[in-house]
Amino acid sequence: MRKNYIDNIRNGVILLLFPVHTFMIWNDFGQGFYIWAGESRILSTLIVLVNPWFMPILFALAGINARYSLKKRSIREFAIERIQKLLIPFLGGLVLLVPFQTLYARKYLGNCEGGIVSNWIYFFTHLTDFSGYDGAFTPGHLWFILFLFLISMVSLILFRFLPCERVAAKVEKLPVSAVLGLFLPIWLMYYLGNFGGFSLGKNLALYLLGYYVLSNDQVMEKLDRKIWLLVLLYAAETVILGAAYYFYAYYGDLWVNFVGWNAILALLVLGRKFWNKKTVFTEYFRKASYPIYILHQSILVVLAYYVVKALNSTIQEAAVICVGSFLLTLGAYYLLRKIPYLKKLIGA
Repeated sequence: MRKNYIDNIRNGVILLLFPVHTFMIWNDFGQGFYIWAGESRILSTLIVLVNPWFMPILFALAGINARYSLKKRSIREFAIERIQKLLIPFLGGLVLLVPFQTLYARKYLGNCEGGIVSNWIYFFTHLTDFSGYDGAFTPGHLWFILFLFLISMVSLILFRFLPCERVAAKVEKLPVSAVLGLFLPIWLMYYLGNFGGFSLGKNLALYLLGYYVLSNDQVMEKLDRKIWLLVLLYAAETVILGAAYYFYAYYGDLWVNFVGWNAILALLVLGRKFWNKKTVFTEYFRKASYPIYILHQSILVVLAYYVVKALNSTIQEAAVICVGSFLLTLGAYYLLRKIPYLKKLIGA
């Protein structure tokens, strides 16, 4: 039976990308963005409130789904599916979408007078810090797809020699306190394969924990019995996290990984209890969420370039960019899914 709460949580996280990437235009992390219009501590704090979990939970969900998928598919079939659903859209987006983001970053900084073709050449011939904010080569937001593909392929080796069923009995004996303590390997692996804060090691750990631990119904039932403790802990931690950043600009790795893992557990049990239902939203975005992820940031950056230049109010700019990019992305998805070859490039 399909677990609708997994689809619903994933869909909700994908939609959350619109405000998060909109607010990045005013981040005060010292990180910059393709379009950067100044610093806003309030908008930056709003990002901080969700940042510990909103991308990590996607890797945990992917691990859960991998277990269910491998019950129906052979390892070879699973690998072919990952190539079709992840590698091909990644390569297509890297060639056709991400260079638009860097073009508008260069135009915004005032160091680009050429057009799409000259920027495309610049994009593939210049390498700096992989951020792309200076117009040089970057995987952009498609880092998630690249990481998920690599993690999926590497994990297949482990799954072959250590299938979930071999460790299920030991996993089921874990008390809730031990499950909470699993943030430690996530934190420790954060430093493995870390590219400017994007960590292959951490996301591999989340994927494996999704596969071996969070896909286990008995573990989830134990967490269900502690649902309000998990929710209260997460709520308290979020308040502390927001206050620590807003007043002191504190964002420590150990603390953030603990909050992120607790949040993932709380959101999963909340979703399992209250959002495990099939709705029109579930059905539409189950197919649309992945193409929306691929398309959204390129459209948002292009729109932001013009909106920031046209308006003078941060609130108005943020609202227009967030809502406008969402509607334009939905429109782009609606059109592209009707074109046979292009729809494969956006994972539709």
